[in-house]
Amino acid sequence: MKFLQADWKHLLIANYEVEPSVLWPHVPAGTRIDDFDGRIFISLVAFLFDDTRVLGLPIPLHRQFPEVNLRFYVSPEDDTSVRAVTFIKEIVPKWLIPFVANTFFGENYIALRMEHSNAATEHSYSWKNGKLNRFSGRIRSELSIPVSGSVAEFITEHYWGYSNGAVGTLKYRVEHPQWRCCDVHDFEIDVDFGKTYGAKFAILNDVAPHSVMYAKGSKVAVSFPMRG
Repeated sequence: MKFLQADWKHLLIANYEVEPSVLWPHVPAGTRIDDFDGRIFISLVAFLFDDTRVLGLPIPLHRQFPEVNLRFYVSPEDDTSVRAVTFIKEIVPKWLIPFVANTFFGENYIALRMEHSNAATEHSYSWKNGKLNRFSGRIRSELSIPVSGSVAEFITEHYWGYSNGAVGTLKYRVEHPQWRCCDVHDFEIDVDFGKTYGAKFAILNDVAPHSVMYAKGSKVAVSFPMRG
């Protein structure tokens, strides 16, 4: 049995190039920063959890909710062919989720007031931490599986998560089919990265993303965490 199962829907993904020194303090022991042709990416990801189940059971009032996270890409040092993600911080609207994820997965979830809107071709996610932050996009292109060897494939094809747990590095498997994606050119990112993720990430406030993508999503299963 998987620890968590859900539908991850309507993902907006904004990708930024950063210097590796920004990420070094967040790299879990036993992993290294993964790059794409020498370029280091960090991604702002907003999406909708739906039909959420823990240990196969639906949790009342926690079936559907948005999440926004800031993540980057790593590989275990003993097998650099493995693509994985590490999270700077994950934002959700309900306090029980941070309690479970931070306790068992060593993650950095927080609960804030959030809103979301998902229509046929327009998706919007917002959260409030003194300032109202918003990430939205209009979808005007057909969806397709990312081209092999592309940045889009690198960003979306990660099936492991690594975190800095209280007892050392933890890892967990994330299972889902390849996602159909498209580029998003009509988007709005009004985010105070420094206030939301820490002062050093304020550098993202004044730079344009390398790319913004949309993925329709799929059913996802997350394994129990294990020592990394």
